[in-house]
Amino acid sequence: MKRRILFLCMGNICRSPAAQCIFQELVNSAGLSENYEIDSAGTLHFHEGSPPDSRMQSALRKRNIPIIGRARPIVEKDLAYYDLILAMDTNNLIDAKKLDRDGTFQDKIQLFCDYCKSRSEKEVPDPYYGKGDGFEHVLDILENGCTNLLQLTNSV
Repeated sequence: MKRRILFLCMGNICRSPAAQCIFQELVNSAGLSENYEIDSAGTLHFHEGSPPDSRMQSALRKRNIPIIGRARPIVEKDLAYYDLILAMDTNNLIDAKKLDRDGTFQDKIQLFCDYCKSRSEKEVPDPYYGKGDGFEHVLDILENGCTNLLQLTNSV
């Protein structure tokens, strides 16, 4: 049975597509692609259909991580479809949980940083309006969490 994982951020052009790209690359490298279905979404539809932000693409390419995906908003049916929905910050978590009107899927909607082992961050910061190495910092967090996520979900 495939494990279905959805990464979630606000616009689905920086953090969640980067997590999708990183996790997909880890899964592919481990020869486990037939065991996973991986996607990303945003809580807003503003960037729908757009590729990941060009700055995030550049940061991913520096790490030899293939760029995949197009921005889309999370929809109510995603809650039932995915086994795990990982929000990049508390606001995204709250927005996703609001879609779950009867509370059926609350347990599968979690914060991404709960899967980080060697990081102190509780949320993945949004690098969109930042400067400097914000995208690299986000990728460091995502790589840590995705590596641990693969270990945990592959052993289940």
